[in-house]
Amino acid sequence: MGDKTERPARLEKAQRDVVMLGIATAAIIMFVGIGGTVMPQVARSFLDANVAPPDTALVNALLLNIALIIFGWRRYVDLNREIAQRRAAEEAARHLSQTDPLTGCYNRRCAVERLMEALVSTDEGHCSVGFVMIDLDGFKAINDSYGHQAGDELLLGIAERLREVAPETASVARLGGDEFAIVLPIDTEDMAPVEEWANRMVAHVAQPIDTETGPIEVTISAGIAFQETDPELDNTEGAARKLMHRADLAMYQAKKEGRNRYCWFVKAMEDEARIRREMEVAIRGGLDRGEFSPHYEQQIDLETGQLVGFEMLARWESAELGTVSPEIFIPVAESCGLIGPLSEMLIRRALSDAQSWDPSLSLSVNISPIQLRDPWFPQKLLKMLMASQFPAHRLDVEISESCLQENLVAVQAMIVSLKNLGVRVSLDDFGTGFSSLTQLRSLPFDRVKIDRSFVGELRKVAEAAHGSDAEREQQDHIVSTLVSLGQNLHIPVTAEGVEDESILATLRQMGEMKGQGYLYGRPEDAAAVLKRLGELNMLAENTQPAVVPPANEPEQRKSA
Repeated sequence: MGDKTERPARLEKAQRDVVMLGIATAAIIMFVGIGGTVMPQVARSFLDANVAPPDTALVNALLLNIALIIFGWRRYVDLNREIAQRRAAEEAARHLSQTDPLTGCYNRRCAVERLMEALVSTDEGHCSVGFVMIDLDGFKAINDSYGHQAGDELLLGIAERLREVAPETASVARLGGDEFAIVLPIDTEDMAPVEEWANRMVAHVAQPIDTETGPIEVTISAGIAFQETDPELDNTEGAARKLMHRADLAMYQAKKEGRNRYCWFVKAMEDEARIRREMEVAIRGGLDRGEFSPHYEQQIDLETGQLVGFEMLARWESAELGTVSPEIFIPVAESCGLIGPLSEMLIRRALSDAQSWDPSLSLSVNISPIQLRDPWFPQKLLKMLMASQFPAHRLDVEISESCLQENLVAVQAMIVSLKNLGVRVSLDDFGTGFSSLTQLRSLPFDRVKIDRSFVGELRKVAEAAHGSDAEREQQDHIVSTLVSLGQNLHIPVTAEGVEDESILATLRQMGEMKGQGYLYGRPEDAAAVLKRLGELNMLAENTQPAVVPPANEPEQRKSA
């Protein structure tokens, strides 16, 4: 609509300018013609009183010509001024369309254009074009902790440092949010200078940046990809998009490897991304077809050998892929936003299965860090408890220790909300997330679970023929310290990874605790659990506790 109304206005204005040019030209011609006749008569009548003055009509015509010339000149000056202003406005608009308003770097659109220009102008041979994708580590947490003003100052500081360290022929861009990019030339025959530059860039950015709230430290993860011959790409824009995608994959690999580093793109990253996309499609289909099911691992009182509960674990029998390990599909479900629906479906089924268990048995469920960020999760859990009529005090929600490092205030609020429902909350993977004593004291956990990586070392050292007494004592000391920490804070302890009698005997010497592991059998589906509980007289209609014998035979454990 704006273009349609603007176009006639511009056309009309151009027509007026042409008319005014014609009028001014005609006025000048008439001025020359009339002035040549009138001006001598005026001069003679001025010098000689006897000479008659020129004709009044000619004088008026001359004055009119002069007025038209003056008007035309002013219009010409105004037109030049307007053209200059229009050019300045167009230049400003072009600048705004190419740069990020906060940092002054190129924006995403211009970054693609610069990359395409570099690809076109690259000489054949060993000279190539590199694209560096850069993402700030933990920027959201900084925004939440210090505010958006400090976040903007941080982005300005990062942009300035990237410009400082970038080569003169490179282009620095901010793609949006906390993502930056650099287009730079690369000599493929000598990659050492690029690697030195990348190390220098990572170290330079990691230095504290001064803001109004004080110095803030932030690190970056970077991915680097350079132009390669690809017969599938027949246009420059496609090559640029492909290069950006590959640098993005390398950047995410740098994050997975620990952040504060850079990674080169390798072909395997594309294969992994393709597999992840296929896995995401398979997970969506598996959810629709009901291929996911809960399995249950026994939890035992180590001192009495009594069965006290089960931990629910996710299992997937895919019609296309067969049995898929949780270590594979859970990270994919988290990254594609499916972990919430998947977990809630499994929890609903587990609550339904546990209704037939003895009332003394508890049910433990793990929740993802993604769910922990969902403020509506307690309400969702309450709805599931009410729908299944499952007593809240029998449900134990397990939170990974690594979650405490993300946002302690949000985690504390979530734990309080969950406990207000009447459920118990446990700290899972205790000892792996570097939680402090202050955090454990400030968070109202009902139980801590020692990670199986520590418990499993007890058996490894005991079985090693060369294992010294000092090594055994060191491993015992790690586990006993974690147990003592829980006991001193009056928090019950559960040990994961109880896989043989030697581990069980060592743990029993450390005090009262619960345990779970393959010593008592592998995780079972709902039907196998019902059969086991029926043999132990621990179904809902029975109330007699039973002692669970360890499943010592390797063949029995393997078949389980």
